[in-house]
Amino acid sequence: MNKPLFIICSLLISSFICAQNPIVNDTLTRTANIKLTTNGNEVVLTPETPALNQIAGAPKAFYTHYWEFGDGKYSIEENPKHTYKKTGEYEIKLWATNNYDTGKPPTTRPKKVTINNITTDYNDIASMDEAFLLKRNREPIPEQEMVVIMSYKNYKNYATNGKLYLFYNELKYKANNFELTDTRTHYNEKNVLNENIVYTHNIDDDGSFLASSNEDFIETRTTLQDSTEKTNLPLTIEETKAIYKDWSLLEFNNMEPNEERNIFFSLKTTPEMIKDTSAIISVRGIYVPDSNYDNHKIKDMEMEIVTSHDPNKMSSNGTFMNYRLVRFKTLKYKIKFQNNGEGPANTIRLETDIPEMLDKSTLKILDMYPKCDICPKYEVQYSCLDTTFTDTQAIFTFKNIYLPGSQQKNVKEYDSTKGFVKYSIKFAKDFHKKKTKSRTAIIFDKNDPIITNYSTTRFLPGISIGAKVGYNSFSDLKNSESYFLGVTISPYKSYKWYWQVELMNNFHNYDAETNIREEFIDSPQGFVFLQRTTTNTSYKNIDWDIPVLIRYNINNYIGLGAGLQNTISISEKQQKNIFIEQFEGDSSNAPIFNTINNSESITNSFTNLRTDFLLEATAGFARIGPSVGARYIMNFDNNFNYWQFYAIWKF
Repeated sequence: MNKPLFIICSLLISSFICAQNPIVNDTLTRTANIKLTTNGNEVVLTPETPALNQIAGAPKAFYTHYWEFGDGKYSIEENPKHTYKKTGEYEIKLWATNNYDTGKPPTTRPKKVTINNITTDYNDIASMDEAFLLKRNREPIPEQEMVVIMSYKNYKNYATNGKLYLFYNELKYKANNFELTDTRTHYNEKNVLNENIVYTHNIDDDGSFLASSNEDFIETRTTLQDSTEKTNLPLTIEETKAIYKDWSLLEFNNMEPNEERNIFFSLKTTPEMIKDTSAIISVRGIYVPDSNYDNHKIKDMEMEIVTSHDPNKMSSNGTFMNYRLVRFKTLKYKIKFQNNGEGPANTIRLETDIPEMLDKSTLKILDMYPKCDICPKYEVQYSCLDTTFTDTQAIFTFKNIYLPGSQQKNVKEYDSTKGFVKYSIKFAKDFHKKKTKSRTAIIFDKNDPIITNYSTTRFLPGISIGAKVGYNSFSDLKNSESYFLGVTISPYKSYKWYWQVELMNNFHNYDAETNIREEFIDSPQGFVFLQRTTTNTSYKNIDWDIPVLIRYNINNYIGLGAGLQNTISISEKQQKNIFIEQFEGDSSNAPIFNTINNSESITNSFTNLRTDFLLEATAGFARIGPSVGARYIMNFDNNFNYWQFYAIWKF
């Protein structure tokens, strides 16, 4: 066998072997297991989690845990002990979240436990400080599952039947952020499938009358309305439907006074969800404690989109803004942090970038945790939050506080190791349409700073319509008269570079060069004479000009542009005047013996298609409002090089 043939056969055999033994991709995913120990109706749970993959440069990676016990109760402890009230079979679920870890959270199979006898008294301890709460087990990450816990309490002094709403998927985002995959109820709540939301038109506001000494009746209110409650349910529903695309409606019955219940919603983030990690998305819950009345409570839960579970984060509600309306908008920022140390933090310093387009004097603290007073101008010994400024930063300092560390002994409440500052700030008087970037350096006591992600604000392009009118100067054309009017489309009030498209209706009258032709004619009588033909042609055109430009604003008042322009004559009228002179001899000095005058009109449509290159400059209000400009249009046909002078007003 010769050498080339041997090589070919070897390649074929190798290909056949590879085809028979394909490379198998590693499809193994990390899993966490549930280990449990039962003693009568008591269960002790232990998670068995895989090793963590530390993010380089981040604090030490760790797991947080969220458990559902299958009876309507839950826990966020690592090793919870739970007591069941009744015998029966229950399904325990675990969600382990990997913080400062490079991989996905591990998946966990539910585990069933059977309670056959009651050996420990069940003590249902009230845990809710509010009548209605929304919580979550983790922040949303694209294509991962999270759980929203809706907790509600009957604060009436009688048993009630009511309704619960969960609204999600905000209309301001084009794609859906969530898919509701499961709703777990444990108190016979019923899911109402009817898309039409039904509500009552009564208010829990009973009126009664007391007799007075002058025998008049005085109206009084025996049931006082809670000042934190809303009373116009139809209005709340309509306003909420204007914000969210999707909702879930449940009805509950026979809820005793002071009874507390939980509903668990599994929301899977979609692949199409917004990817901006500085964006804030939200869900809304509405609690109607008594279906006979319109009194209700509203709870909004804001969430920050993340790429990994990092408790130290900065986010903003200004992800995409309409620049036309931005004067009426107040930006809100939230800085989240967590003490991951083995001991408490007493001083926390947040050094936050403030973009130059924002007015630092308008900054207001909206909320914070740990909860404390705002520091006075003098030194104090009690806990407080101090705010100072540099040229480019706001510095928030928690003083004299106690924020436990997540690795600290005897710390079971994971949320107690977290904190945040939420503040609002307005735009400065003069700012440009450009995105901003902010981030925060978080310093616990005297430790090295932890740097958050960038929180970015962007503006939607918007559309600016302009009205344009002007005059064209054709120096190479005879008796040229040209003027136009049209419209322009461009992004609204762009900062530097932007595109612009125009459509102009151009009225152009001009004369062509006079054409003179002389020729010798043989007459029937046998002599030769000279004939001169003079042709004058005038044009009346209606042209459409479609320029496409790239423009650049040097500042607020001067702009430059360059681009291409297509022109077509949608109507062209030619008027030809032909004057013929016949001379008696072969010279133009000879007497004229005959003259002939002819004229003809020619009308054409959609002719004279040509492409031009253009350069321009404008002066005035470059971004919005009136300005004037000069443009030079260059064509391969030199007769059609011309100047354009115009006025434009952009709206």
